[in-house]
Amino acid sequence: MTLATDRLRELVDAAEPLPDGAALPPLTEELVRGLALPADLPEHLPIARVAELTGVTAHTLRYYERIGLVDVDRDAAGRRVYDRDALGRVVFITRLRSSDMPIRTVSRYVALVKAGPHTEADRLALLIEHRERVNAQLRELQSALAVVDYKIATYGGACGT
Repeated sequence: MTLATDRLRELVDAAEPLPDGAALPPLTEELVRGLALPADLPEHLPIARVAELTGVTAHTLRYYERIGLVDVDRDAAGRRVYDRDALGRVVFITRLRSSDMPIRTVSRYVALVKAGPHTEADRLALLIEHRERVNAQLRELQSALAVVDYKIATYGGACGT
């Protein structure tokens, strides 16, 4: 496990309970592995390979670089080359975006990271707030699914879980 992951675990363990009294879930090894990169990746990857690995288009990768979300080196010919840190950042941003975190919030988070370790409490607060929004979305989706399941059952269908 990386030092950043160890520090994240410490912050999660030390976090205050959520306002509704719910506890934060444990940071599981499965979750950490999901954020990890394969060990056999080359040291540097071209943008096309990063796009292929992450499912993020080259256009979006260039946009992330342009707005300062990802720092990308260039080779001698001026082509973008992504190191493991840049690839990891893209994977992390992709996870945040897939949970509907707005780009401006992702940008705020990245700015806090770049500002240094003294911003860890602010980063944690930002992520906890986002987590609350994601949980609210999940509750809404569960309610919508219950309605769909009811209608399927009404029409004589079977609903799997």
